[in-house]
Amino acid sequence: MTRPGTGPAWTSDELMEVNAARALAGAGTCFVGIGLPSTAANLARRTANPGLVLVYESGAIGARPGRLPLSIGDGELADTADAVVSVPELFNYWLQPGRIDVGFLGAAQLDRHANINTTLVRTAPGRPD
Repeated sequence: MTRPGTGPAWTSDELMEVNAARALAGAGTCFVGIGLPSTAANLARRTANPGLVLVYESGAIGARPGRLPLSIGDGELADTADAVVSVPELFNYWLQPGRIDVGFLGAAQLDRHANINTTLVRTAPGRPD
């Protein structure tokens, strides 16, 4: 909504979060990144899809944080999860076989083929990490 002479009453980030949350209305499980993806997934769980199971890269499955986590290692995720598994188990048992419906991750590092690296951020080739 706008008033004459003012900008929108929401930010572009908020608009993306709301639209992303709406896109999760039919999902069963979501692999969640921190930041905008986490905000969108938690908004979806609280509005459009209360049964949405949030799975964080740290191994927190079914997390229901009462506040937005600061990182994938935020204790709030483990404290509110149905289960916490090791990262290798999460990737080998949950992600690789396709047990996750959708992933919402931030673009911390994308390669030239649009592959996302969710576990390690490096500097450009030839530069020290």
